[in-house]
Amino acid sequence: MQQPSYEVVWPLGKSAYSVASSSPRLADLSGKTIAELSNYLFRVEEVFPLLRKFLDRRYPGIKFVDADVFGNVHGPGSAERVQSLPALLRDNHIDGVIAGLGA
Repeated sequence: MQQPSYEVVWPLGKSAYSVASSSPRLADLSGKTIAELSNYLFRVEEVFPLLRKFLDRRYPGIKFVDADVFGNVHGPGSAERVQSLPALLRDNHIDGVIAGLGA
């Protein structure tokens, strides 16, 4: 008697995108310009000021570009905003990003 044969299917499906490598971490934030990205669900009005205060004490000359410059990076119209993000980051001379995304 022959054993039945079954096809195996991965329950999560094939990946729709390829994984990109990350940029190296910044060794020091002193004198760097940091972008704040948000979907405005992260209590950004409380958390970002605290982060700014802490990081400003620790890293002389650090600068921040407010999340409002970049808009809501998740939600209505976010596809266009995210697509334009690399240019916005370049235009604002951004060295690093704090992404405050919550649900």
